[in-house]
Amino acid sequence: MKTVQLSGSLRANVGKKDTKAIRRNGGVPCVLYGSGEQTCFSVRSVDIEKLIFSPNVYQVELDIDGTKKMAIIQAKQMHPVTDKPLHVDFLELSDDKPVKVGIPLRVVGRSKGVMNGGRLMTIFRRINVEGLPKDLPEEVEIDITPLRIGQSYRVKDINIPGVRTLENENAVVVSVKMARGAVDADDEEEEEGAEGGEEAAEATEE
Repeated sequence: MKTVQLSGSLRANVGKKDTKAIRRNGGVPCVLYGSGEQTCFSVRSVDIEKLIFSPNVYQVELDIDGTKKMAIIQAKQMHPVTDKPLHVDFLELSDDKPVKVGIPLRVVGRSKGVMNGGRLMTIFRRINVEGLPKDLPEEVEIDITPLRIGQSYRVKDINIPGVRTLENENAVVVSVKMARGAVDADDEEEEEGAEGGEEAAEATEE
């Protein structure tokens, strides 16, 4: 998993008045927890937005007034109208302590079913997993090349060494559905067999 750096400033006060002042000045109140003691600080809104609105998940090297901690964004509160971050919770990372996080899924390959007119249905964009920080990948690749119409890729088909998936193992991640004008799986196989037979016949005639 990629690591990014983020600078913050300790908060002298944590009341509502101080919180409003931070937001008014372009900042976002934050809290870091996980090591037994919470640390209240603030970061620039423009900096944290780059992480929040990115499709990627990062380990964050926090520099809070000179004190550095490794963390991951655990929760965030957004404004219901402007979608601006109002508050962000960070979880401090430990090399020997598992962490729960949502990992992005990336579909690769060209499905046989889609090429025959089927429709690709993507159910999961992220998958919740648990593992040590060192074992967490940046993303999970799913090769849909073998999928024919009516077939699917399930959570149980995902294998990340050292990492445990937290979703229902039978849940469908991606599938190829029948669409108008599509050729179903049986027809695909029959057509492939017919093509092979025609080629063999032509070779015999020659």
